[in-house]
Amino acid sequence: MSSGALHIDLDAIAANWRALDALTGCETAAVVKADGYGLDAARVARALARAGARRFFVAMAEEGAAVREALGPGPEICVFSGHMRGDTDMISDLALTPMVNSLDQLTRHFEALPGRPFGIQLDTGMNRLGMEWDEWAAVAAVALAERPVLVMSHLACADEPDHPMNAYQLDVFQQMTDGIAAPRSLAATGGILLGPQYHFDVTRPGIGLYGAAPFASARPVVQLDLPVVQIRALQEGEVVGYGNAWQAARPSRIATVAAGYADGLLRSLSGKATLWHGDTPCPLVGRVSMDLMTVDVTDLTEVPEALTLIGPHQGVDALAEVAGTIGYEVLTSLGARYARHYHSR
Repeated sequence: MSSGALHIDLDAIAANWRALDALTGCETAAVVKADGYGLDAARVARALARAGARRFFVAMAEEGAAVREALGPGPEICVFSGHMRGDTDMISDLALTPMVNSLDQLTRHFEALPGRPFGIQLDTGMNRLGMEWDEWAAVAAVALAERPVLVMSHLACADEPDHPMNAYQLDVFQQMTDGIAAPRSLAATGGILLGPQYHFDVTRPGIGLYGAAPFASARPVVQLDLPVVQIRALQEGEVVGYGNAWQAARPSRIATVAAGYADGLLRSLSGKATLWHGDTPCPLVGRVSMDLMTVDVTDLTEVPEALTLIGPHQGVDALAEVAGTIGYEVLTSLGARYARHYHSR
């Protein structure tokens, strides 16, 4: 069984970084966590470094190791999870910069790696990561005396520009940090689009680099073509797939396509998604199974060798909407069985 072909446009990722950078007057970093949103952090980070990025963010130290190997010494690699127990050697050996999230992490860093770079993450209302107001007030003087490379927080509702949480978090962040000498960061992709008051000294675009919402003008980054394994003719009334979930209302041709939920194509797409052959839509019929999907190709005038699930007619966000999820999940779920083709000049 042939695998699907996942085409990844590294030039588009770089172009999206440059476009987001052009919206600000400050430093633009790049988030490459979750293996570069599922697209290979090493390749993505190198493309972004060529475009001009000099600061990268990952979720955990282990991800930082892969990015450091790809980029070599020089670029700063910041770790959102901070200085976790057991990470000291990796942070030290690979020159990673933990964004410490608590007094415990701050103490661990100062005791284990005195004088080594660190940043601070503050909680401004998301209640996920970072020091809350009282904890920050208790340690701010000591922490700031050690000159953190960055003091940051994260917006909870930046993809909804009119949400009152945005202005609330901006106000809290300013109250917690106004007057400090350390560089500040609040905005990821959505925050960049909210306007200059959210930009501060460093922005941290993530999903917008990879061609997804809320960056509406982003260049598409991925195309997913799925090979047709077999085509069969059905008579009216015949059924397809597990649970007899679809029944032919007319004489039909059904293409069996080599991809399924083991490849990150969510089962919630069953009976809802559309694949494309050129400009012709072909509905997915029946259930998505582990390795296969079935697609109605009755209206095609030729026998297709492959059908496109993500491409010019249906981007990541459009597919996510059909699945009842978000583009982040679609991207980071794309499986290891696809033959990956990277495109760059």
